[in-house]
Amino acid sequence: MLPKATLPILAAAGFLLGIWSVINGNKPVPVAPAAVEPAQAPFRTFIAGSGIIEAKTRNIAIGSALPGLLKTLNVKVGDRVKAGDVLFTVDDREAQANLQMRLADLARARATVEEAGASLADVMVLQRLAESVTDRRAISREELERRRNAVLIAKARLDSSKAQVQQMESQVTAARITLDRLIVKAPMDGEILQVNIRPGEYAMAGPMSTPLLLMGNLDQLRVRVDIDENDAWRFPHDGQAVAYLRGNREFSTPLTLAYVEPYVVPKRSLTGDSTERVDMRVLQALYEFDRIHLPAYVGQQVDVFIEAPGYDALTSPAPAPRGSEGKPAP
Repeated sequence: MLPKATLPILAAAGFLLGIWSVINGNKPVPVAPAAVEPAQAPFRTFIAGSGIIEAKTRNIAIGSALPGLLKTLNVKVGDRVKAGDVLFTVDDREAQANLQMRLADLARARATVEEAGASLADVMVLQRLAESVTDRRAISREELERRRNAVLIAKARLDSSKAQVQQMESQVTAARITLDRLIVKAPMDGEILQVNIRPGEYAMAGPMSTPLLLMGNLDQLRVRVDIDENDAWRFPHDGQAVAYLRGNREFSTPLTLAYVEPYVVPKRSLTGDSTERVDMRVLQALYEFDRIHLPAYVGQQVDVFIEAPGYDALTSPAPAPRGSEGKPAP
């Protein structure tokens, strides 16, 4: 048998253990240190905004004018291209067959013109022979009119054949334009940023959430800054601005304002944080910077601080006007 003091001792130990657990459980959890220290504004009063780096020419989404299977892909990520260089081609077998058919129709229409011209020459010879007869008893007036009408009919057929040739030439031009639209070329000098399609895959036409190709001119980069609509009224166009690279605040560069898009747009998520608000509108300002001072890539985010007057300086009431003796004017 257990001693009589065993149960009281176990009860007291359990009570003390519970008190210890409650005390330790109520202690605040220490905040984990930040992996990277956030950037600090270099100005006393400022506007802060998230920026995303893009090409000076904007990031151009390349698509296909006509749908079809991708036949050839002539570029890869990182390639520098010139305006007019072929980027990719879409399957053109059907368009080639249509062009050959239109060329055959054009050849037939031109042959019809030659035939109509020969018929016109024939009836004109008969008309001249009929009109050259001096004895009107040798040919009736009805026969003479018939031959004149035959000339008019032959001329009309020749004009119709020529119009048909013009129509066929237009159809050949349209078929060649269709073939040309299946060859996608670079609209400008730039660099290939993304390739999202491979030979054999189906290329959709029209606007797409993920473009087939993405390109831009990286000779000059810009930062697109989202300024909260609540701060737009105090945004200075001539204020200093500095951008800090996300992940390393030691990399920073001064910014030069390029232009401001005057249309305030709904904000699109930049950080990807589930708590980020996207139900607001933002004013977008475009800034230029020297790539030497900021080793950044297109699509990378930066923290931007713009020197701006504080709320107090802009909202303080104006002093009341005073009279000549320093007393408030009535």
